[in-house]
Amino acid sequence: MFLSGQGQQNVSSGNLACLVNAKASQIRKDFSYFGAFGTPGVGYDINKLIRQIRRILNLGDVRKAALVGVGNLGSAILAYPGFRMYGFDIAAAFDSDPKKVGKKISRVTIESTSNLRTLRKRKIHLAILAVPRDAAQRVADLLVEAGVKGILNFSPLRVVVPKKIKVITIDIAMELARLPYYMPAR
Repeated sequence: MFLSGQGQQNVSSGNLACLVNAKASQIRKDFSYFGAFGTPGVGYDINKLIRQIRRILNLGDVRKAALVGVGNLGSAILAYPGFRMYGFDIAAAFDSDPKKVGKKISRVTIESTSNLRTLRKRKIHLAILAVPRDAAQRVADLLVEAGVKGILNFSPLRVVVPKKIKVITIDIAMELARLPYYMPAR
């Protein structure tokens, strides 16, 4: 998507490799598993490549997600426009703070966490968890009961869910702590 905004029509495997810090041969090999959609000596048609990657990653349809926890991080997540670019719509937001319930952030009205059980009926199967550590497991359990199949967890706790539920945990502090390792020694 970045390249399509640059006015280019084609991109080489070498240029793609530079963007993702990989080898051009690895890019070509990985793409070959999904069919031939590049042209030797020309590269990949960017628009066709975007469509193919969206198909491979199953991003063709708009997928609704729910956000639980509308504190500082949750509010920033609601305001972030990048989800739409990848076919995600944060269609619902929940918080346990009665002062936040009923307020609107980026076109989404915040609901009470007591409404989490409505997710299945609303066909929302993805959730973003942005609650404090001490609430994370309890809320994850409620999400599973509500029919959620995938959770993006920003809480600093690895939640335990049934194997059929996919959880991706992003601990921002831990990710920041990894950076110095990659920095040159003084």
